[in-house]
Amino acid sequence: MRGLLTFIATLGALIAAPLFARSPSPERIEVIKAVDGFFNALRSEDKTALARTMRPDGVIFIHDRRNPDKTRILTRPVTQHLDGWEDSPPGTDEYMTYEHILVDGTMAQVWGPYAFLLNGEITHCGINSMSLAKGEDGWLVSNTSFTMTAPEECKPLGAPFPPAKDSGQ
Repeated sequence: MRGLLTFIATLGALIAAPLFARSPSPERIEVIKAVDGFFNALRSEDKTALARTMRPDGVIFIHDRRNPDKTRILTRPVTQHLDGWEDSPPGTDEYMTYEHILVDGTMAQVWGPYAFLLNGEITHCGINSMSLAKGEDGWLVSNTSFTMTAPEECKPLGAPFPPAKDSGQ
């Protein structure tokens, strides 16, 4: 009987260990909240909200592959991006799957596929690579690199699709 109880206890520990290992650390939870805040600001009607989630001295790298015959890499200072963002159309939204989250002290990296929407329609998708830095104001996005691919590439990339709108039924 003792052997059976030992076996059951060992089996339970083996099953439970991966569940505990998947629990995010407090640091990772803070980083996730910061990235969630970035996306909430992006979809906000307040066009100044995005500036509160990003370091003004950061840089954005855009790897535009929507036209495979004319791929290009664009580089923008965050301040230039934020100036343009104030004139962006309403109805922008973005969904990202946080596949990889790395944290080391005041430095973090979040990587994963995303889908960008305008008025509910996917305009492009790709992979986001977001660097964050923790300062006096908490975690802020410091640099981003992202690929841009055509909507038909979203499914093969594993880009998340937005939740279905409630039809009221």
